[in-house]
Amino acid sequence: MRVAVGADHAGFPLKAAVIDAIERRGHSVVDCGTDSTAPVDFPDITRATCTPVLTDAADRAILVCGTGAGAVMAANKIPGIRCGLANEPYSAHQAVEHDDANAIAIGAWLIPHAFVDEVVGNFLDAVFDDDEDTRRRVAKLNDLDLLTP
Repeated sequence: MRVAVGADHAGFPLKAAVIDAIERRGHSVVDCGTDSTAPVDFPDITRATCTPVLTDAADRAILVCGTGAGAVMAANKIPGIRCGLANEPYSAHQAVEHDDANAIAIGAWLIPHAFVDEVVGNFLDAVFDDDEDTRRRVAKLNDLDLLTP
């Protein structure tokens, strides 16, 4: 699996642990920045990290920012991206299994460092349930991309 990884300046200190967890599982990383703790805008990093998923250059994306909240909001504004917040292991697989998430956001200030490996593993190992109920719900999520005010 190819996994796009991006972190803003607040998430940068955790980014190496995320990349390590991906690579130890035999997956490849598409590094979408940032490369330091110098301030950057999370919407820019989110766009850069989600674009490979939309262009099939990556299968999934992992975003790392301070709390994960900003990255989730930015990612879910991008049509075709379904991003869950995963500061603990259960949400990481649940977002894929029930919501067909192709991205997760992790809060570097909130996630216990000991959970990073399990969160990443749960996200990457998870498979969409693909039953009638989940397909119907994901279709309704996708329909929300088409809403106009």
